[in-house]
Amino acid sequence: MKMRTLGAHGPQVSALGFGCMGLSFGYGPGVDRAAGIDLIRAAFERGVTFFDTAEAYGALNEQMLGEAVAPFRDRVVIATKFGFKDGNAQAGVDSRPERIRAVAEASLRNLRTDRIDLFYQHRVDPDVPMEDVAGTVRDLVAEGKVAHFGLSEAGAGSIRRAHAVLPVAALQSEYSLWWREPEREILPLCAELGIGFVPFSPLGKGFLTGKIDADTTFDANDFRNVVPRFSPEARRANQALVDALGRIAAARGATPAQIALAWLLAQQPWIVPIPGTTKLHRLEENLASADLELGTDERDEIGRALAQIEVQGERYPAHLAARSGR
Repeated sequence: MKMRTLGAHGPQVSALGFGCMGLSFGYGPGVDRAAGIDLIRAAFERGVTFFDTAEAYGALNEQMLGEAVAPFRDRVVIATKFGFKDGNAQAGVDSRPERIRAVAEASLRNLRTDRIDLFYQHRVDPDVPMEDVAGTVRDLVAEGKVAHFGLSEAGAGSIRRAHAVLPVAALQSEYSLWWREPEREILPLCAELGIGFVPFSPLGKGFLTGKIDADTTFDANDFRNVVPRFSPEARRANQALVDALGRIAAARGATPAQIALAWLLAQQPWIVPIPGTTKLHRLEENLASADLELGTDERDEIGRALAQIEVQGERYPAHLAARSGR
């Protein structure tokens, strides 16, 4: 696995990380503890050194990761997140300093570690000054409990304010072939400030794999059921993007998922996507994209295909969209 450095202030990590969320949260029932641990270890055996979790994914998610990496803890970078009331994303945001400290202590226990390598604010809290948030994490860094500070789905103003107090090592936000909004303002800002960028949902919450169509049904607890972009009508309209991706992939002898990930990796050397999966064969498929280099002609072809397609449907329902870009 090739390695990358998250910006000017962050750690060195594998070019592709592993997003642990879906092991127990967000996409239905997930997997049992033993299967989750096995998959995390399989990722490490295949070169992954960057693992992403969060308080909001439930204690089990952090605990699986902590147990899985315990035998090789010092050879991996663990990222987790704070920022929701009682760790419940449905309850709203909470980044009060005392809450940040409580989350850090709980995460350290769950992860079986003495430090959090990358501690993200999961969503900006408009009721807590960013200077207080960054200052609290700065204190945790001074105490040796946190190594690096990150933000997730933050707007440019919040990023600048945080960075002025404590260098932001990484920004984690959604970015993929069907959500390119970060290219407008956020990626240029990351380049300016030396901040690494960690795309979540780099495969469009599974849509860019080509395995989802208008007739696909999701588990009752799968959050895609409330995402406008995943309505049957939107999926039918957005199939054109997957079809175009499939044609490019076929010409290269690759899968659509591999092309989608290779495209992200080609954007900047400080971009590190974190695809997640519950299946070993999908893990191996995703990781193979790290060795798939797209030429200029291929990137241009992808660009032309995207220019002809207008993606339909919002990426979040309104109440969740309001939390992003603050």
